[in-house]
Amino acid sequence: MPKTHKKFDLLVIGSGPAGEAAAMNAAKAGKKVAIVSDKPRPGGNCTFLGTIPSKAIRYSVKQVIHFHTNPLLRDLCDMKKLTFQQALENAERVIYEQSKSRLDAYERNNVPVFQGRACFIDTQQIEVTDGKIKTRLEAKNFILATGSRPYRPDDVDFDHPRVFDSDSILQLKDTPKKVTIIGAGVIGCEYASIFGGMKMKVEMINPAETLLSFLDTEITDALSYHLQNMGVRCRHQEHFSKLEYHDDHVVTYLESGKKIKSDIILWANGRTGNTDGLDLEAIGLAADSRGRLEVNKQYQTKVENVYAAGDVIGWPSLASSAYDQGRAACNAIINPEEFHYVKDVATGIYTIPEISTVGYTEQELTKKKIPYEVGKAFFRNIARAQITGDEVGMLKIIFHFETLEILGIHCFGDQASEIVHIGQAIMNQRGKANSLKYFINTTFNYPTMAEAYKVAALNGINRLF
Repeated sequence: MPKTHKKFDLLVIGSGPAGEAAAMNAAKAGKKVAIVSDKPRPGGNCTFLGTIPSKAIRYSVKQVIHFHTNPLLRDLCDMKKLTFQQALENAERVIYEQSKSRLDAYERNNVPVFQGRACFIDTQQIEVTDGKIKTRLEAKNFILATGSRPYRPDDVDFDHPRVFDSDSILQLKDTPKKVTIIGAGVIGCEYASIFGGMKMKVEMINPAETLLSFLDTEITDALSYHLQNMGVRCRHQEHFSKLEYHDDHVVTYLESGKKIKSDIILWANGRTGNTDGLDLEAIGLAADSRGRLEVNKQYQTKVENVYAAGDVIGWPSLASSAYDQGRAACNAIINPEEFHYVKDVATGIYTIPEISTVGYTEQELTKKKIPYEVGKAFFRNIARAQITGDEVGMLKIIFHFETLEILGIHCFGDQASEIVHIGQAIMNQRGKANSLKYFINTTFNYPTMAEAYKVAALNGINRLF
């Protein structure tokens, strides 16, 4: 018989950003809360397989690129070619530190972590299985924060040693010379720039007409150009047909009849919510075809006391938004007056150089027939970028032609994911506080990348006269 524990106020299933935020919020409010993690250490896929390792690997690659392109550093240092394993070793250090800090936080806040896989018994109970040990837990409310994993179609042999997805790529034992990436979404583009930065030949199969079509056209054009410079070939409007497996290579067949030979395959074509195994049928809940759960504006599922947050509910599937969604879902249960629905999320895409945007694109505003103008600052003209050598990039401010209200911020270049938040803060102000004039009238430290806002604002205001 499974051991039965006392009833909790809240049980959180999943220890990624959404689960962590929900559990910490409940604990700080004095609620009796526990968390279930299917891994030996808390942190979820974000810490062990997704955001943290990929961004840490990217940083190592970016640093090597910086050394090779900076004449002073290149002459002073004998830089050898970076291997994927060397980059992964640095990522493992960050993973360890991140996981340790999370475990410490749970211990400090008296939040028990139950290791194992959870499944529902009914709307008040779950059973957690860890090997042969089964533990039954009870709670008034549940938050499902189980995250997502790479989508794996049945016609691709992921057991083949030369076929990887964004999780298993961290098990890569050597450094290939040529990679084919099937899928050109955010993950595909990020790994394309990582591999390209390591001097690998990269073929990226993109079924769409352009890369990341949800971005501003100018930004996607810049990304395409720089990926091409890194040796990445983007095959647009091409569809995967099948793979042919060999001991030392894999051949990708496209529906157009083309064949591509490469050392490895990285499958980066969609994700699936981690809801299988939860036995949702026991509580009358069902996920969609991609394992995602439907929630209302309070992050509540169709079952009254079961909420969900993070990747398992779909858009925007970012670690940053998942954290806020988890906190919001918890507030919906324990502190409704503090509830805040997560929207207007800044998008961070960690290609090399990185991309970050918030608000409307030019094409969206044109479609809505909203009059706008644009101000731009090119990094090559910014003193701080000239000093650091990171001169590739641009900050673009889109503002209302008449009111000067900030409608969109789009940044491509080094530190874009940091820079964008200055504009986001002004966009979130009400009334006249949200105005292009803020950037014109504010004195920025010099030299800084933040100064790009003043340069872009002056460029934009001069377009009106």
